Amino acid sequence: MTEAMKDYRTVVVGTDGSALAAPTVARAAWIAQRDDAELVIVCAWSELSRRDEAKNTRTEGGDSRQGEVIGRNAAQQAVEAAAVVAQEHGATVSAALLAQGEPGAALLEVAAERRADLLVVGAIRDTSIAGRLLGTVAGDVVRKADCDVLLVRPEGLTTGAFPVPEDV
Repeated sequence: MTEAMKDYRTVVVGTDGSALAAPTVARAAWIAQRDDAELVIVCAWSELSRRDEAKNTRTEGGDSRQGEVIGRNAAQQAVEAAAVVAQEHGATVSAALLAQGEPGAALLEVAAERRADLLVVGAIRDTSIAGRLLGTVAGDVVRKADCDVLLVRPEGLTTGAFPVPEDV
């Protein structure tokens, strides 16, 4: 016997304000609008003191913050931009949340709290050594989520770094 398909009631989507964010939020918004589901937008952010930044740069040989939204104001801007994209695609945003901490953990926590049926994250094909050794936010979410996960791979955004907002 096959399981009946069900509509999603709560869709959680992550944003980081990068070029990958808008197409990811657009896809989540389309699904939320189609299923008349709640759409919850989440942006994880962190603060790294200049001292910690300098220490990490010396020991790791590069900017350890690459891909992280640095600062609450930058995260707020990313969430506001995502809400505009969602509304342009006909979705009603039920919550736009800022979560201080690691992105994968923040998305999983919000999805659990909100009893999400679907978690939407953007993903590119990461062939870097760091990506293969440390994993990615998308990989972490896929492995640990208790709900359906949709990985959005926008055309034209297959490799490379995507700058994210940062408080100045």
